[in-house]
Amino acid sequence: MMMKAPTPRTALPPGIAKVLKRLHYPLDVMLMCVRWYVAYGLSLRNLEEMMAERGIDVDRSTVHRWAIKLLPALEKAFRPRKRAVGRSWRVDETYIKVKGQWNHLYRAVDKAGGTIDFLLRAGRDKAAAKHYFEKSIEWSGEPEVMTIDKSGANLPLEAINAWRATPIRIRRSKYLNNIVEQDHRAIKRRTRPMLGFKKFRCAHILLGGIEVMHMIVKGQLNEGGVGRTPAQQFYSLAE
Repeated sequence: MMMKAPTPRTALPPGIAKVLKRLHYPLDVMLMCVRWYVAYGLSLRNLEEMMAERGIDVDRSTVHRWAIKLLPALEKAFRPRKRAVGRSWRVDETYIKVKGQWNHLYRAVDKAGGTIDFLLRAGRDKAAAKHYFEKSIEWSGEPEVMTIDKSGANLPLEAINAWRATPIRIRRSKYLNNIVEQDHRAIKRRTRPMLGFKKFRCAHILLGGIEVMHMIVKGQLNEGGVGRTPAQQFYSLAE
């Protein structure tokens, strides 16, 4: 196996231990499959075949169930360990297909490219923008300046100061927002083999896992100087 087995289930964090009550495969097998799914451009069929080559009989629906069960707990474990981000934000939205309809994925990075936060919403309006920024500020603090591009799609983002006592400086610049547009590509490359999502809840969970893995690769997990590989860092969220 490619990784050392985690500690016994009785010693696992409560969130992970609760999830595992109804999942009966070894934890290291499940974590490896889930990491491959969110880290690489693999389909569930690819993962089923790869596990069969390793002598593990598991169907694609089971791998999907592992991801849906484990990723929320892993994202919750990641949040308190996420490195601080800068106060100059580049904010944009991209599009994710759910049930054949395009949904809006709000994303932001700082000027160094570190992911600030993300939020999938069915609609694009002032309420969605407010929800996104309240969530981002809760986890990352307030920005000093927020950069959006000149697209009309980002107009709702300009309304954030309507409910704020201290306005955030907003600037519109296509050039400065190239960094977040490039960052979208890493997420879209991973979602493309999924051929669209069937349920909004599943899309929300899987995108969260993809973003967490992407942040780990970018060095945004605070390890306290341990120096583990991205794979080891992902597995450490279950420790």
